[in-house]
Amino acid sequence: MTASSIVSKVWNYCNILRDDGVGYGDYLEQLTYLLFLKMAHEYSKPPFNRETIIDKKYDWESLKNKTGAELEVHYVTLLNELGKKKGMIGEIFFKSQNKIQDPAKLKKLIDLIDEENW
Repeated sequence: MTASSIVSKVWNYCNILRDDGVGYGDYLEQLTYLLFLKMAHEYSKPPFNRETIIDKKYDWESLKNKTGAELEVHYVTLLNELGKKKGMIGEIFFKSQNKIQDPAKLKKLIDLIDEENW
């Protein structure tokens, strides 16, 4: 995947949030959290097989099968718990908050990001 195709995809994802009144900085922040989780998941699978330091109950897979209020509550909990971790994970998610008010849009982003191999 080229840099320009990544930028194009991210901007397409931003369009989903822009229509919901989410500000530029906020939607980039939310996409960063989601993309980080997806990429950490991909690196834990072949051919990389890297050990992940994200607990299974807060990893990418934990988001994929939830919808509605359950997804929203889980995402808020995930952000909060990962923000408490030591090291790089804690730094990335420190004081993170869910700015995506519509769980259906959060689910749409998760599904779109999940379709891609980053």
